This record gives sequence, structure tokens and C-alpha cells, in this order.
Amino acid sequence: MTNATERFAAIARRYAAGEATGICSVCSAHPLVIEAALRHGAERGSDVLIEATCNQVNQDGGYTGMNPADFRGFVERIAAEVGFPLDRLVLGGDHLGPNPWKALSAEAAMRKAETMIEAFTEAGFTKLHLDTSMGCAGEPAALPDAVVAERAARLAKAAEAAAARGGSALPVYVVGTEVPVPGGALEALDHIEVTRPEAARRTIEVHRDAFAALGLEAAFGRAIAAVVQPGVEFGNAEIVVFDPAEAAALSATLRDMPGFVFEAHSTDYQPAAALKALVADGFVILKVGPWLTFALREALYGLSDIADLLDPGVPSETLPETMERVMLASPGHWQKYYPGSDAEQRIERHYSFSDRIRYYWPEPEASAAVERLLARLGEREIPRPLVSRHLGQLYPMVEDGSVEPTARALLLGSVRRVLDIYAEATGR
Repeated sequence: MTNATERFAAIARRYAAGEATGICSVCSAHPLVIEAALRHGAERGSDVLIEATCNQVNQDGGYTGMNPADFRGFVERIAAEVGFPLDRLVLGGDHLGPNPWKALSAEAAMRKAETMIEAFTEAGFTKLHLDTSMGCAGEPAALPDAVVAERAARLAKAAEAAAARGGSALPVYVVGTEVPVPGGALEALDHIEVTRPEAARRTIEVHRDAFAALGLEAAFGRAIAAVVQPGVEFGNAEIVVFDPAEAAALSATLRDMPGFVFEAHSTDYQPAAALKALVADGFVILKVGPWLTFALREALYGLSDIADLLDPGVPSETLPETMERVMLASPGHWQKYYPGSDAEQRIERHYSFSDRIRYYWPEPEASAAVERLLARLGEREIPRPLVSRHLGQLYPMVEDGSVEPTARALLLGSVRRVLDIYAEATGR
């Protein structure tokens, strides 16, 4: 294990000892988000956990076009550019299981999942979230707990074998999943059901038994967290804020689960006090993704408005206009998530909390439009009144000198503002 992985593996023991410290898990493949996270860690002298989902990155390339070794190289190149020490980096694989291939039979999908987790392990990913909760072809959408655990143990066996063959670091495991699906809900949110305490305990019990049945007791000794639903979620325009009282019974189950903490997904947009309360109550691994790219989009659109004021009449198409055209040409990433009229969908395409626009930034036309915008603004200092008007959330950071009023620095600063909230909440 790297030093950072060793520290991460000790997070449950530290919580049990009374330390209210946690870690933010950055779930994004956007290079500016990754750069901001690594710069943030370097400035604070803290570890950085960066995760890729099974849909983003897998042996077939995922929607990023990267396999696990590619993604590691991508992150490490940025780390070298910003001077971030690799012994403070933890790479994770999220929702590793048959999900990308669930249209196949269970056996075919699991063979693909085994190949994927082997690739993640061989590439040096040391935090592996095992998620085999989804049904495959001919199966119900939700599977019995025992089946989920048996399949998770099968993937752990493949990971352990891959580590032994290649001399890779032994991974740390996270088990379980959460409802609703990760990345934001599909519909308006009226109520989120908190994981029942008995369900959390059973998740650990059935996984322990399944690992033992395959002779993987040592591997299960490196399982440190379970993914649960503490009552946090976001939709297109809604945020369900953490209520410690509603999750009190779930939090209390950690006393019955020595060596474990909880991992919370979809913590994006939670108030600072709610994030801090999550950590205090044992939900110490906080996943964030869309909030980071949402903050990046806010800054990009603000800079687009500023560029039109400082340099009027140059572009034939603004950045928002380009993104609208790109998203309309390929609606697969947003259409089923954004109900409503044409006007409502237009707003959601650009401003929804679920931030489906994040899937379009790598598109050639979109990335070219961003590069044109940054070239227009160059290294010029943006007047503070324009920062105040179009990037108001960053104005205090410009005024206190922590962010330079230049285009690229403001983009990174917008992401850093969110990371600062998580750093304070996790005690880092």
C-alpha cells in the first residue's frame, strides 16, 4: 500500500477511537477538476482520493475512452505537473461489478466484471467498491442479499489473485450499494428512505460469510466501509439535506460493526454543517462529483459573459450556445433525466444540479469552444467588478488574494471553493 492507502485503511479505526475525521472522494474525470483536487491537496498537505466508476473507466474504455491504466496515467501526469506527491494519492474504483454489461446473462456479465476488477487492481487502484446489486438479463432488478454478496466475493477473489500475480498493492474494500442510483435522482424528491439499521448489519454479515466461503477472510479484513443511504440526495432542482435525527439509528449500528464506517454517495450540494454532521455520525467517506463540474460550468459560463464584454463581437457562437447545440445533437446523456417542456429542458440541460452537461465537455466541439474562450481571455487580469457581477461566488477569494482574477485561476478556484467545504467538514 502507499502511505495514503495505509492512512485510508485506518479510517474506521480512527473513527472508533473518537476522531471525527473523514475524506472526500472526488468522482470526476474532468482534467480541470482533477487538477484542482491535486492542487488543493498539495496546498493543504493532505491525501487525495480520486475515483472512477465502472461506466467511466473499464477494460473496454468506458465513456471516457480510458481503461484503468490509462486513467492512472492521466491522473499521475496531472500530479507531476502540479507537484502533488504520489504517496498522498489513493485511486478508487466505484460500483465495480456487472453494471456496464447487465444486458448480458449474469455469468457473461460477471466474467466481464472480473476482467475489469483485475485491470483496476493491476493498475494500482487500492480502494475497490464492490457493487453487484443489479440484476442481469432475465433477473429481477434487485437481487437477494446472499446473491449480491456471493458475486461481490467472487470479484474480490479475482482482485486478490490479480494483486498476487502482479505484485500490486492489496486493495481495501467497500461493500454494499445505495438507493436511489448514484449521480442524482431521476424524479422530484419528496422523501429519501434512510437505510435500515438491520439492513446495514446484514450487508456486513452476508459479505463476511461469502468471503469466508471462498477462503477470503484476510481480504475481508481489509473491508472497511459499507455504502448506505443516510438520507441525502439531489435532483434537478432539489436537495435533500442530511437530518442527523433521521439517521441516528443507522449511525448507532457502527457500534455493532467494529472495523467499519459508512460511505455516503450523492453528498453534492449539502450545506457545510450537514457534511460535518455526516462525518461526526460515521459517514466519513463523502462522495462528490456533479457539484465539482457544476462549479466548473458556473465559472465557464461566467467567463463567457465576461469575454463578450471585454472582447465583444469576436465569436460567432457563445460557449452556452455551443453546448446547447452539442447536447441537442446527442441527447442520450440527458433526455430521460430531464422531463418537462422544451423551455424547462433547456434550463435543465445547462443548470440542473444533476449536471448532465458534464458528459459533453470532452466532446471535440465543446473542448474546442472552451479552449477558444480561454485563448480570448488569456492571462489578462479580469476587472473585479466583472468578477463580482458574473462570478460573484468567487469574489471573496479574489479579494483575499487566494485566487488570481485570471480565467484559468478562476476556473480552478471555483472547484476549489467546493473542495474547501469538504476539507473543513472532514477535518482536513
